[in-house]
Amino acid sequence: MKATVYSIEGKALRQIDLPHVFESPHRDDLVKRAVLSEESKLYQPKGNYKFAGLETSARYRGRKEDFGTVKNKGIPHLPHEVLPKGQLGKVKRVPHAVKGRRAHPPKPQKIIVEFMNKKEYLRALASALSFSADRAAVCARSHSDIGVSLPIIMDNSFEKLVKTKDVEKVFEALNLGKLLDKSAKTGVKSALIVVAQGSVLKAAANLPGIEVVTAKELEVRHLAPGTHPGRLTLFSENAIPELAKRFVV
Repeated sequence: MKATVYSIEGKALRQIDLPHVFESPHRDDLVKRAVLSEESKLYQPKGNYKFAGLETSARYRGRKEDFGTVKNKGIPHLPHEVLPKGQLGKVKRVPHAVKGRRAHPPKPQKIIVEFMNKKEYLRALASALSFSADRAAVCARSHSDIGVSLPIIMDNSFEKLVKTKDVEKVFEALNLGKLLDKSAKTGVKSALIVVAQGSVLKAAANLPGIEVVTAKELEVRHLAPGTHPGRLTLFSENAIPELAKRFVV
């Protein structure tokens, strides 16, 4: 599979060969599973305080002969607060008491991460990359016609851009300025930028709806936000061999 390399002025420079990963089969099911797996790793584990509802003087003594027993006093046989002179206060500790502990609180030991096999995940990543090279999928997701060849490969000078306005000019040169305007108005995610390294990582981060990530840190959720593949993606020429290395077993 061949792709066109564009300059930062939007001009076609040359053709390059893409790795076979961009021709992988489209697997929506794997992409969705991978995105949910990645997002589950971002969840914060929830759990109750170990001694919640137990930090009280309340206690229950059921034996009739015990000091402070609740038998034969016409009060509930439940843990009561201990008051001065042997008096009994409010019911505490039990779940149905005021400020009592919860019956079945969340457990911090609960496994909330949905793990995925490494080979299965690589297939999902390969499928998401192939979706980014599919014109029908990209146009359907962005709700606009893309006037350049896909996937969009940028010359390495793109990685050296320092100012946000220079990155914005690149989108204008590629006739993608409408996507930035749409993201600024609606707040939806538009394009993804994948580079090997460079100052563009910070320069493009301020554009509305744009995400920037290195090829080594690229995940399926970047290529398919909301489990929907086909996100418009700009790759730097240096990022292509970095991506290919991730699929070498």
